[in-house]
Amino acid sequence: MKVGYLGPVATFTHTAAISAFPKEETVAYTTIPDCIMAIEKGDVDVAVVPIENTLEGTVNITLDYLFHISSVPIVAEIVVPIAQHVMVHPNNKDTWQSVQKVISHPQAIAQCHTFLQTELYGVERETTPSTAYAAEWVSKHPEELVAAIAPYMAAEEYELAIVKENAQDIELNQTRFLVLSRNPVQIALPDREEEKTSVSVILPNNMPGALHKVLATFAWRNIDMSKIESRPLKTSLGEYFFLIDLLSDGEAQLVQNALEEIALLGGTTRELGTYHVYRLPVKVK
Repeated sequence: MKVGYLGPVATFTHTAAISAFPKEETVAYTTIPDCIMAIEKGDVDVAVVPIENTLEGTVNITLDYLFHISSVPIVAEIVVPIAQHVMVHPNNKDTWQSVQKVISHPQAIAQCHTFLQTELYGVERETTPSTAYAAEWVSKHPEELVAAIAPYMAAEEYELAIVKENAQDIELNQTRFLVLSRNPVQIALPDREEEKTSVSVILPNNMPGALHKVLATFAWRNIDMSKIESRPLKTSLGEYFFLIDLLSDGEAQLVQNALEEIALLGGTTRELGTYHVYRLPVKVK
């Protein structure tokens, strides 16, 4: 079985992928769309992509591809603790506070906003496709006074010196990753938690209180929602779809009944998957 993920090696997505599928072949992709399209085309059997972070919220490109392009269901969710470290080439360890640029994935840079504003105020920031890409770049350019923000595994992989551990704004920083597959998968993680069902909803046009009526279909059935979010339909200004995550343990029939009621109201729904949540243990590094 081939498992696609947002690469290169030593990204947090890589951590999620190898934790869930330690014995399977992994394939790194440069971007989230590339990873999702790989499973759409059948190049891989499973795709692992980020969907939400504690500090920076939803990864919109993932959500948009799940709604607009992907037909592959969600089969699992993996929650990974996120520790962002500032690292430089060992040659620059003693002069790191004079770095001329900090590079990383935009989410990682945003997650370390307070540190960057206080410790490296005014230093240029440049985004990269992934945190590991930034670490790899720094390792290949020892002559450049540039720092990367990346996970501990990236520092080990690319032999960099960590000069600031846990630079993220809050300690309890986590990212949710979705596992996509056309077939059931076996997740090699012991702590299976709640079951979720993710659905997309397009509201009926010109109906007063449409969102309230849609949400009421879940509320009066006592189906808990863990998340609701709107995104542009990309048709015309002011038109949206909603992604709703439902806690659906033992509630499959009630969820189906709610979706049927939404259809009777004139709404359009699509199930993106029913799946369990797994959590990686919190680590210091």
